[in-house]
Amino acid sequence: MTAEQGGYRLADFDYELPADLIAQTPLAERTASRLLVVRRSGEQPLSDLVFADLLSLIPAGDLLVINTTRVRPARLIGTRASGRPAEILLIRPAADGETWVALGRPGSALAPGRRVELGDGVSLETVEVLADGHRRVRVVGATPEDAMRRFGRVPLPPYIDREPTPDDAARYQTVYAKREGSVAAPTAGLHFTNELLDALSAKGVVIAGLELEVGSGTFKPVAREDIESHPMHAERYVIPDRLAALANELRRLGGRVWAVGTTVVRALESATDERGAVRAGAAETSLLILPGYQFRAVDRLITNFHLPRSTLLMLAGAFAGVETMRAAYQHAVEQRYRFYSYGDAMVII
Repeated sequence: MTAEQGGYRLADFDYELPADLIAQTPLAERTASRLLVVRRSGEQPLSDLVFADLLSLIPAGDLLVINTTRVRPARLIGTRASGRPAEILLIRPAADGETWVALGRPGSALAPGRRVELGDGVSLETVEVLADGHRRVRVVGATPEDAMRRFGRVPLPPYIDREPTPDDAARYQTVYAKREGSVAAPTAGLHFTNELLDALSAKGVVIAGLELEVGSGTFKPVAREDIESHPMHAERYVIPDRLAALANELRRLGGRVWAVGTTVVRALESATDERGAVRAGAAETSLLILPGYQFRAVDRLITNFHLPRSTLLMLAGAFAGVETMRAAYQHAVEQRYRFYSYGDAMVII
């Protein structure tokens, strides 16, 4: 991660990661994950704690913002007319309210007019191939929600090299997940337990939630060396009135906002105006946060370790400073932290 003339390039956000550091399963205890503390100033930039120690890091009166979205069982395995298998990921309802935007493999199984049989008379029919390669599909013989409930599986990330188990249905959700809307978990929140949240509240930390529906684009690698030209995917978010009021009052009183995950950062920063006021309401964001971005809403960031060359790593680099983030990732690899969705966490303060 070294600067190029005129800014940063894609190669500046690359790093080497031994394959055995990619966590394939969660730890037995959520708060037992390791926590790398990354300080943006001071003589001791890095220190190693466990996630339960977060209780000692967040002062009373600060605001902790969580993403309460729930992951849908959106991965569907079916059979083509040839008898061979096909896999479909239902991403979100299409604008017509009757079909869904989806991804699938093999692509030939999702040609317009073709069906994938799920069982018991339920199938998926491809209506249209969209310009970006997504498909628009219709669920036949059931509602989409019923099809997912009956046939769906947890859509584990592609770097988890195994089939989901019954345990994943609980562990690939945050303990505070509410309304279904995402195809991936807001993974920084996976480390929290109800007991830790209760302890933070008892200490005087204010906790409030928002929704950002995590889409499949979160796993899409950046392909352009000119990172500013990367076409950022859009995601729907909702800022409740309570959160907007709390954030604005906290800012007036000089308190700090702690974001649990990059999804919270993108939602809050998208909803904040030039004066630093957070606006309540629902909207979509395609905000691409790169080094040089001036943060207006978020003061502290709790996050997992991200894929090389990803927009999530770029966001973390923008928040901490690219060289600071490079040193943090090098330290995490050397100290054999566990990486990605089921891995360990860092907090940038």
